[in-house]
Amino acid sequence: MNGDILRVTATPAALDLIATLQSEYGPVLFHQSGGCCDGSSPMCYPKGDYIVGDEDVRLGIIGGAPFYMSPS
Repeated sequence: MNGDILRVTATPAALDLIATLQSEYGPVLFHQSGGCCDGSSPMCYPKGDYIVGDEDVRLGIIGGAPFYMSPS
């Protein structure tokens, strides 16, 4: 991870699911926004369908997919 601190992990079952998603849809990324309700749940997007904000923080990479979170 190029010196990044590991701040996100995934279970083997989750890694299998990520691999399945990537084989079906291509590269994906995860984003979790701050706040409450549905917006605070981690979301999975095809890479390129979600524009990561300038302030979003990359927490790590799981199954080859980057995981970003809003700073709030």
